[in-house]
Amino acid sequence: MSQQHEESPERLARPLVRLAQSMGVATSYVGMSQDFHEIPDDVLIAVLAALNVDASTPQAIEQALERVNNEAAMRLVEPTVLHIVGSETHVPIHVGITDAPKATITLENGDAYTSDLVIEPLPDVKVHEVNGTFFSTAQLVLPDDLPIGYHTLHIESGDRTADATLISAPQRIPLLNPLKNGSLWGWMAQLYSIRSQESWGVGDFADLRTLLMNSKRYTNADFMLINPVHAGEPVSPLTPSPYLPVSRRFINFTYIHPEDIPEYYGLDDAAKQSIKDAHAKMETYNTDPKLIDRDAMWLEKEPALRTIFNAGLKPDRQKAFDAYKAQAGEDLEAYATWCLCYAKWGKPENDPNNWIKKYDKNSPEVQQLREDNADLLEFYRWLEWISVEQMHAAQQAARQAGMKIGIMSDMAVGVHPAGSEVWWNPERFANGATVGAPPDMFNQQGQNWSQPPLNPVALKESGYKAYREMVRGMFDCAGAVRIDHILGLFRLWWIPEGQPASNGTYVYYDHNTMLAILAIEANRVGGLIVGEDLGVVPSYVQQSLSEHAILGCAVEWFEQMDGVFIPPKKWRPYALASVDNHDMPPAAGYLEYEHVRVREELGLLGEDSRAFEASAKSEHRAMLQMLVDNGYLDVDVMNNEEGRWQEIVEALYRALKSSPCKLQAVSFVDAVGERRTQNQPGTDNEYPNWRIPLADYDGKNVALEDLFDSDLLQRITKIMNS
Repeated sequence: MSQQHEESPERLARPLVRLAQSMGVATSYVGMSQDFHEIPDDVLIAVLAALNVDASTPQAIEQALERVNNEAAMRLVEPTVLHIVGSETHVPIHVGITDAPKATITLENGDAYTSDLVIEPLPDVKVHEVNGTFFSTAQLVLPDDLPIGYHTLHIESGDRTADATLISAPQRIPLLNPLKNGSLWGWMAQLYSIRSQESWGVGDFADLRTLLMNSKRYTNADFMLINPVHAGEPVSPLTPSPYLPVSRRFINFTYIHPEDIPEYYGLDDAAKQSIKDAHAKMETYNTDPKLIDRDAMWLEKEPALRTIFNAGLKPDRQKAFDAYKAQAGEDLEAYATWCLCYAKWGKPENDPNNWIKKYDKNSPEVQQLREDNADLLEFYRWLEWISVEQMHAAQQAARQAGMKIGIMSDMAVGVHPAGSEVWWNPERFANGATVGAPPDMFNQQGQNWSQPPLNPVALKESGYKAYREMVRGMFDCAGAVRIDHILGLFRLWWIPEGQPASNGTYVYYDHNTMLAILAIEANRVGGLIVGEDLGVVPSYVQQSLSEHAILGCAVEWFEQMDGVFIPPKKWRPYALASVDNHDMPPAAGYLEYEHVRVREELGLLGEDSRAFEASAKSEHRAMLQMLVDNGYLDVDVMNNEEGRWQEIVEALYRALKSSPCKLQAVSFVDAVGERRTQNQPGTDNEYPNWRIPLADYDGKNVALEDLFDSDLLQRITKIMNS
């Protein structure tokens, strides 16, 4: 570690450093504590290799630099071009010095753009010679009235032609009318944890529909942020974490409620009874306050779904299913085929003889498996269709009930390294690196999230198609999308394979283009984007999010400076505000030091246990002091806390309500007095992460039917509606 804050001219002149920077790979960074780090050569070489750039020798570095420079000089136009509606965009094109280039645009709907396109020569442009051919740079002027959408830009210059994806986006995401001069509030729910009498041991899409309608009916809430419901495995064991999905493009079909499928009602008596019998086995699981058992649920639900699928579809339903398959295209084939391979050949494992390593989508063995199991393959396609139908129905019910937003879906940072997206399209991902976070005061060794990063070069070459489809798919069933770790659209911490999390570096992405895609998709449905931007956020990130009208996040327990809490009334307006989040205990548990107890029991604190406990107590006192100083809590409660946790929780929400934040969220766990955290960072199976059912302060199960009868929930509701 160095005390300097920038690299020396000598280091910047090194070929390896110049090559890395030309590929968007950071060669230094400033940490959370303003500590400056220069990235070692071996890390730069490994990260470049993950980008398919050989930098293993001085000669290879020089050749790579020459290739990068030549490609930039010769490339007629970049594969992806960004335009902001309402302003002219000047697009550089590289043409032969004697060429007369021409440009046309085909709009997203297939029509030709009829306005004239002007290509201007640039004065004093350097001429590049590559293999005896001379190139210079001109600029294409894109008019300000180009419509929003994903268009195709066609360039001709001499005997060369090139097509580029032209992304034309609004500058900002329009605010909903109620947010222009006010705010909206809603709930935060871990969907799987909230079960009704009709559940199959795990909260499902029918429960989500009921939750949404009752939230509007009984509390006048306007949205509900739910955990990610990205696609998972087709057979047990099911991964508990919603943040390590198989695919972000599709929905987790284990949330399907069988009895809500239209074809269920057409079953004969024997088939219906078999499903009722399977459901009856889940009744005791619905009331277990200790643990969610997804595997037990799927053991009974999956055969029930097969029974319904086997009944077939009437012509109108078959037509709708066929339309869905055509719209989902190859992405659906990728996920369904992966599920089939998993079901027939077993769990993907890091073994050269395992199917995930041995075969790819074009392998004859895979094609034969598809032919031999066409019915099961169709079953997995059908499950996705039903999932989309049921989640879409929940969103429709929310809007019909009067919710201004409805579902706020959560987008995970990435996908499982052995999931369908990586297996089917490995070229979209970096090979030999995973995503994580550098060391900081909370994680001194850094973090490795085990997820392969998207390759920024492949994204640009493909016109960001995979990202566009994912965002569009999420807005099909939601009124807003929360993006976990939105800094990942700007830069991600890449860790070379086999290295500790501390031995990585940042790789930069074209955030302007990715934010533009978010703006297009949100604009098309009148939706909102919330970016999880907690922690240290570079100023340019905050500015860019603000320019696009993307809301950030504010968590009451995190909004402090030098041990003093910032009153919520002083928070920034463009944020989703909450008291806590899923990586910490609910309010009641936090007030009773549940986070200290759990970490001590799991041995996560080591020799720092006393210091951590002292810090937690100091933080606790500081929070109560802020509540008292600003009139949210009676001083008598602070001086005599025992048995008065509900009064403090209400004070936390009175404070939250006073914030100017456009969106304010209440956790169901806070509203019923739950004390257990949903996820303990730094653990896997040592703690039942993502498997905690909703229970009250005394550990008793809270059923969906009783949820809105909670006295504390009703008092918090009055606060939020005041």
